[in-house]
Amino acid sequence: MAWSKLPLLLVLLAFVERSLSASCVVDSFTVKEDFDPKRYAGKWYALQKKDPEGLFLQDNISAEYTIDDDGSMTASSKGRVTLFGFWVVCADMAAQYSVPDPATPGKMFMNYQGLASYLSSGGQDNYWVIDTDYDNYAITYACRTLKDDGSCDDGYALVFSRNPRGLPPAIQRVVRQKQDDICMAGQFQPVLQSGAC
Repeated sequence: MAWSKLPLLLVLLAFVERSLSASCVVDSFTVKEDFDPKRYAGKWYALQKKDPEGLFLQDNISAEYTIDDDGSMTASSKGRVTLFGFWVVCADMAAQYSVPDPATPGKMFMNYQGLASYLSSGGQDNYWVIDTDYDNYAITYACRTLKDDGSCDDGYALVFSRNPRGLPPAIQRVVRQKQDDICMAGQFQPVLQSGAC
């Protein structure tokens, strides 16, 4: 009798697994509606991060975003990284952003120059602004490689704040919900902001 229920149980487990992975399809993630780069411009400090595979900035991460005369966004970034397992350096980087679809300005491509080109897997990453209120917080997301089911195989995300000392509790709740929305709940680590860079 128990063996006759096994196929039904397997079908049910497959359905549940498919349902859970469907909610993590990267193309289903929403970004900040009507993203305004001019309001986003300025200095941001990383408070939390979810690293991709391989070498990535470890702490003291900050980015200064500017809007060029032609309306495009650029950034100069800093952060500490450990090279060769022992050499800790502050890395200065630059990036340019392009918007492939003007109808979705929160979904950009980011091209690196400087040390970051060695940290990146391909020289161009997605840069999606999942959410921001422009004055306090922003959460960004990038997926470098996809699985066959459309979920992310290798991605990273950063929680930024205008203030290096943290976010108020109400905003922390919003950020936690957004982390869950991009299927990265519980995967973020705090980012030290000691002023080392």
